[in-house]
Amino acid sequence: MRSEISEYDAVQKAAEKFVRSVAEGDSKYARELFADDAVLFGVLNGELEHGSIEQFYRNVDTTPGNDAYKARVDVLMVEENMAVVRVLEEGWGGRIDFSDVLLLLKMDGEWKCVAKAYNQNSDTIEVK
Repeated sequence: MRSEISEYDAVQKAAEKFVRSVAEGDSKYARELFADDAVLFGVLNGELEHGSIEQFYRNVDTTPGNDAYKARVDVLMVEENMAVVRVLEEGWGGRIDFSDVLLLLKMDGEWKCVAKAYNQNSDTIEVK
């Protein structure tokens, strides 16, 4: 059953913590969003990255925020206790564009991200 519009707004507000952390280069907001045992999967500069969300926090904390960074949050689906969000990012770290998919679950009345999968746009891959 599709949820009410207010739940879409709540999911968007939660996902904006992800964007704020990347924009500021500080994982503290993302840490509020992600469940402690959340996972991530993606390919960064041609290398598979997977495992604990702690890896994402390290990437955020070691990449300074910048004014060129732009993001868009699209709430694709909210079905009672589950939500899917797409985040389009441009200029992460000043050079990388990503498309992220976040899977959120409503736990104890709060939207928490349990998984992050991403694609790095091929024209921003750094060749070694």
